[in-house]
Parts: sequence; C-alpha cells; structure tokens
Amino acid sequence: MRIIHTSDWHLGRSFHGAGLLDAQVAYLDHLVDVVRQEKVGAVLVSGDIYDRALPAPATVAALDEAVVRLLDAGAQVVLSSGNHDSATRLGFGSRVLERAGLHIRTSLDGIGRPVDFGGAAVYPLPYLEPSVVAPALDAAPTHADVLRAAMARVRADAASRPTPTIVMAHAFVTGATTSDSERDIAVGGVAAVPRAVFAGMTYAALGHIHRPMELADGVRYSGSPVAMSFSEAGQVKSSVLLDLQDGQVRTELIEAPVHRPIARLRGVLADLLADPALTQHEDAWCEVILTDPTRPPAAMEQVRRRFPHTLTLGFAQAATPIDRRSYAERVDGRDDLDLCCDFTEHVRGGVAATDAERAVWAAAFERGRTARDAGADEGAARATSGDRGVA
Repeated sequence: MRIIHTSDWHLGRSFHGAGLLDAQVAYLDHLVDVVRQEKVGAVLVSGDIYDRALPAPATVAALDEAVVRLLDAGAQVVLSSGNHDSATRLGFGSRVLERAGLHIRTSLDGIGRPVDFGGAAVYPLPYLEPSVVAPALDAAPTHADVLRAAMARVRADAASRPTPTIVMAHAFVTGATTSDSERDIAVGGVAAVPRAVFAGMTYAALGHIHRPMELADGVRYSGSPVAMSFSEAGQVKSSVLLDLQDGQVRTELIEAPVHRPIARLRGVLADLLADPALTQHEDAWCEVILTDPTRPPAAMEQVRRRFPHTLTLGFAQAATPIDRRSYAERVDGRDDLDLCCDFTEHVRGGVAATDAERAVWAAAFERGRTARDAGADEGAARATSGDRGVA
C-alpha cells in the first residue's frame, strides 16, 4: 500500500501581505498528480489544513476542489485538525463524508478508532490543547501527558491488529527545529513532547513544524509544502511517500513545486542593484537588509526596480556609541543653531549637517529674528501712541 504524508497546508495564509493561495493550489494540483502517478491509496494531512478558524470562502472552495480530485484519483483522504483549525467547523459532516472516503478527525471521540485501509491502520489524533482536553483524558495539563493518554488508547486498539500502525499527530516533538512561521503552542502546559511517546508505531506522521525533518526512524515531520517565512529560505519543501510492504515502511520524499522562490539579500544598495550574481532572485519574494552607512532616499522604490517582489526592507546601520550624559550636559554651551544641526545629524543616522544645511538653518533663524524685532518695534510704537492719547 502507498500513502502520502503531508501537513500544514495553512490554506488562506498570506506572506508579508502577499496571498499564498495560488501557490497552495499549485501544490494541491501537484499532489493530485502524484496520487495518480504513484497509485497512492491514502493521503494523510496532519493538521493545520486552514490558516485560521474562520477561513474565507475562496479558501474553503480550494480545499473542497482538492479533496474531490484526490478522491477521484483513487485515494482516500484523512484530515486531522491542527492548532490553526476550528475543530468544530472542520469536523462538520465528518460522519457522512467518511462514507465517501474523506475521514476527518477533530474530536476526542475518535481517538483510538483507526481508519482501517486493510494494509495499514491509521490513527488520526487532532491537536490536543492541554488546558481543554486534560480532564477528559484524565491527564496532567501538559502536551506530553495528554498525548501519552491519547496514545494509550491507540495502543490498546493497535494491540489486536496485525497490520502496520500509523499515528497522525500535531505537536512540537523534542528535537524538532522550528521556523518563524509556526504559532507557539506552549500556552496551557509544557510544549515539548518526547519522541518516545510514539514508540511502537510503524510510522508517526507529524504536523506543526514547517521544516521537513526526520526525528527518528519512522518519526517524521513532512513540513509545510509552501514556505511561509524568510527563515525557510533554502528549504526543499516536500511530501512523504510511504511504501508499506510486509509490515515494513519505506519512505521517499516527493519534492513540492516552487510557485515563487524566497530570498534573503543583504548589502549596500548600489551593490545589490549591480551584482549580476543576484539575477536569480529577481523573480523571488525578497527580504532585503541594506547596510549603507546612511539610509538611501526612496530605498524601497530603488530596490523594487530590480527585485519587484520585495516584501520587507530593513536597515542594518553600524551601531553608534551611547552618550550617557544627561540632556542638560549634552546641550550645555551649544547655541540654537548647533542644536538644530545636531537634530539633523540624529535623524539621518549620525551624518553631520553639511555647510549648506547649516546655512539654511542660519537663514531661518535670521528670518525669525528679523520678524521678532519688527514685531517688537511695532508694539513699542503702539504703546507710545497710546500714551499720547491718554495725555
């Protein structure tokens, strides 16, 4: 039997304001093709199908279309809820849909009840928030303890089955390396779950961590199929193809398509705009850090002329020593013109005011002084005229 393990689709997510739905749909198209070509019997999605509890209509339509096509391609589909999903909304109609080959597990009631494919028994575990489910599982309110309690139910059922056993779980397992795009699940108890929790299973199909990795033999994160943070630059996104034969499992990574690559660029603006080695990133989503000693004018506009899909722009200017004197000590002995030139230097990142700028400030002060003196003379004249009227 052949099975695909994938997770963390996060349908409907945006990437620094850029929508990812087109990239996600491209992955789902690819997944349908893999199911057909490899004659896959089941697709397991280990949580975070949606990016939010209330997905947009276009996002729901994308999932609906993908599931229909996967079923038509000959695979059954197993969805378990993640911490981004609304368990209630995702699980609506699950008992009816199961008859069509779509198995959705989002509640405690399904723990320990496998999806039996004949060649394998799959135990989908929804995301288990300790503060919510610990009493029902008679467990301490930590991620490790609630998963241990859930796995006890799984093992109790699996003990009577001769076929390979696969567990699906959405959690942070010890040894995993995170990216910037995962939501912290530490609230409600200790976040880390030991790998030993899944001991005895033929395969643990994990979700939550977006970086693909194998933590131990048969304990693997598929990772997200689409990059969702610049910390994922350089990662090869994939799905895991499981080949089950004679009670053993062989795994193969199926590389996911790259809708638009991501890149991190750092350097002086002029160098970034001229370096021919950066041509490969001109169509990428870019994070750009400029190291110019002063902030270039219209920096984003200049960067986007070459890298039009730049999403974030930062500056890494050299740190300046901290002046620990009090404000009174810093301004002591300095006139108004010096203070205004100091302000110019401060807002420009430490570059002193030029002679021309100093002259502009001086001219402004002179105009102010002239206007002030003229006003004083006019006031004195009016006072003198008033005195004469009284006399």
